[in-house]
Amino acid sequence: MEKQYELYCQKDRLFYDVLDGQERPAFSIADESLPEGWQRIRRSEWLVYVPPAQQIPHQGWKIHVSACHDNAEGVVTRVRDYCVPRGISFKHLRSVDVLLMRNAKYAPRGGSGKLVTIYPRDEAELQLILRELGELLTGEPGPYILTDLRIGDGPLYVRYGGFTERHCMDENGRLVSAIEDGDGRLVPDRRDPVFRVPDWVTVPDCLRPHLETRNAVTMAGLPYRVTEALHFSNGGGVYAAEDTRTGERVVLKEGRPHAGLAADGADAVTRLERERDMLERLAGIDGVPAVRGYFTLGDHHFLVEEFVEGRTLNTFFAERHPLLDPEPDPARLAEYTAWALKVYEGTERVVEAVHARGVVFNDLHMFNIVVRPDDTIALIDFETAAPAADEGRQILANPGFLAPPDRRGTAVDRYCLACLRLALFAPLTTLFQLDRTKAAHLAEVIAERFPVPEGFLEPAVAEISRDAATGTRLVGPRPRISPDQAGWEEARSALSTAIMASATPDRDDRLFPGDIQQFGGGALGLAYGAAGILYALDVTGCPVDHEDWLIEHATNPPSGTGLGLYDGLYGAAFTLAHLGHLDAAAEVVDVCLGERWDRLALDLHGGLPGIALALEQLSGPLEAPALRDAAARAAQLVADRLVAAGPPARPGLLNGMSGPALMFVRFFERTGDTNLLDLAATAIRLDLDRCVTDKHGALHVDEGSRILPYLARGSVGIGMVIDDYLTHRADERFAEAREGIRLAARSVYYAQSGLFSGRAGMLLHLARQGDPQAAAHVRDLAWHAVSYKGGLAFPGENLLRLSMDLGTGTAGVLLALGAALHDRPVHLPFLAAPEQPARTLAGVGDTNTVGR
Repeated sequence: MEKQYELYCQKDRLFYDVLDGQERPAFSIADESLPEGWQRIRRSEWLVYVPPAQQIPHQGWKIHVSACHDNAEGVVTRVRDYCVPRGISFKHLRSVDVLLMRNAKYAPRGGSGKLVTIYPRDEAELQLILRELGELLTGEPGPYILTDLRIGDGPLYVRYGGFTERHCMDENGRLVSAIEDGDGRLVPDRRDPVFRVPDWVTVPDCLRPHLETRNAVTMAGLPYRVTEALHFSNGGGVYAAEDTRTGERVVLKEGRPHAGLAADGADAVTRLERERDMLERLAGIDGVPAVRGYFTLGDHHFLVEEFVEGRTLNTFFAERHPLLDPEPDPARLAEYTAWALKVYEGTERVVEAVHARGVVFNDLHMFNIVVRPDDTIALIDFETAAPAADEGRQILANPGFLAPPDRRGTAVDRYCLACLRLALFAPLTTLFQLDRTKAAHLAEVIAERFPVPEGFLEPAVAEISRDAATGTRLVGPRPRISPDQAGWEEARSALSTAIMASATPDRDDRLFPGDIQQFGGGALGLAYGAAGILYALDVTGCPVDHEDWLIEHATNPPSGTGLGLYDGLYGAAFTLAHLGHLDAAAEVVDVCLGERWDRLALDLHGGLPGIALALEQLSGPLEAPALRDAAARAAQLVADRLVAAGPPARPGLLNGMSGPALMFVRFFERTGDTNLLDLAATAIRLDLDRCVTDKHGALHVDEGSRILPYLARGSVGIGMVIDDYLTHRADERFAEAREGIRLAARSVYYAQSGLFSGRAGMLLHLARQGDPQAAAHVRDLAWHAVSYKGGLAFPGENLLRLSMDLGTGTAGVLLALGAALHDRPVHLPFLAAPEQPARTLAGVGDTNTVGR
């Protein structure tokens, strides 16, 4: 799971959202008056202070100031009192809440510790600020800023980076912050969690002593040799190592002071010391690692533990879980069930032994359970373990094993064991954060498919759905979706009801709640924004409302909004024209054409192929032949860059070469130029070269650490384009790949329900092909369905919160169901099923087939 999603779960229980500085009073200086001419600008988490005669360079050595939650107010005030009289530009986080969020255990490591950023005008001012402000802030504690060079032993750090907002595409085609290299080209401004100096930059003399001090801190003299990095969090790393005195394999767990904060405010060092104490108390229990030592290196603390041979439980699912098979074999189901029961019994045995010593583990989940070579169980990661007598709550937890607030002490572990009973068979327990009554639903799913012993599941359901305060059991409806006309009409009504009930037209940053990408410039586009949701509602025959919101915000887009078909304004223009708002669509296109769109990447999501398709399609309804010329230019740029681009970093429909291939196929259908089919074939092969076949013969995209069948970044998106290509030209390799991809789309289990990365994308693909397995996907989408305001909604990426958007949430499920069950064609833009006729935008303009 991408840990950044947890940062968007702080404000709302049901939807991803951003902290806006209002949850707790902002720092006091945020409301204090400034001298004449100064500006205070609000930008997301930051307040930016701009002097009257600002003359800062585009980039240079910036200063960061670190602080803890209890000294942050004073640090911010002293920085303001220093910078304002001297006319120095700076910014600071808006509130203590935001600072705590950035310093949490699973916050991005590149931003941890940064409370204030100061922008020196030159190296002389850099040296002066470091000396003078360093003296003012000496002794103030704060987390170490991993991206930066520390100045002395105080809270000041420096890094070379951008001062002003400039952007470029990274190697994955994403729009990122940029700086100029030595040749004046814009390149990504890296924020990796390690201090690096760009090749073309010379370190100022005033920083060299601090760089030498940093480089002098090594593990020389310690009796451990690190062999592998196992895991990183904002609290520190976990490393496999060898004790050079004995040759024993050990684990080194790192704790960074003031960083990696938990809900109780404890930092990583505090938790590391607690872990040492608890492990010593549990010494001798089979399945609990032994303590081998403890030391400090610089400011960082390290606990040395016994290395537990085996693999964490989560790593077994891809190879053992039978529901990943297209047609699970009864013998495999029985074999897996016997193994899962053994794992559960072994885990329960170790937990009971821990309880017998008066300790609660507090963090039981798949990643902390190790299955040893003999299938016995060990537990790892005791940093939140605590005396059971304290009757404490969980302070850190995996979302799929997060106990309700009413569970305390050993009751926390009992709740987690109940989740484990279900998760071993249906790893969807993260849904319980949205609705604990889903436990009974998942138990039904498990009992229908696995030969579990009678009575094994019921205790888990009872424990998970128990309301400790009242002693009653939570009961909820069992969502059902039938693959017939009546089922479609019922589901369409339920999903559209939930979508419209979630609308927030009074907000400027989004219309409907969706993925966290909304807050990075994606609130208008097809993938995560209003355009995609309104499009899905319309093509499935649902009432559409709030079109005026999209018109208002797309014609006057906020800074940072993407340009592309899926990530931004071209997608908004496409939807507005589709809905009949041609003047607004034309206005949005004018805004887009005024940007430097020719420098965009080759991906369909936000790059040139989507823009070419949108411009070609819009040229008819908008009666603007010049748009067709612009479309041809964009398509030619893709063709010119295709071969030089080489194998894609992220293969698939939205980010890989299948996006350009789709564009070439659609343009071939308009022009009849067979050279375009040649280009399409070249692009498809580049994506297929990154695919592998699993043991069942299913074809997946190989990302190195995992294989993916999904629509956006997996093989199914490639398969859709192959389907369209094969309607025009035979190709033996493509035909063989199509069958392997079809198999990848026919598994029984998918972790998520969304269109881009889940079951809905599989359904859309099979529905285009008329595959009978589509009916099973229709029914099984109910596994993820959650009741919301009289309707049904679906969780977004990582299942932590509900989403209404097209790419990850309810609108995408609606569109996929419509593709399978609606009485008129339903499809993604430019991806109509091959046998279906093209649909024009709002019934206006020419009927060229590029709009398929």
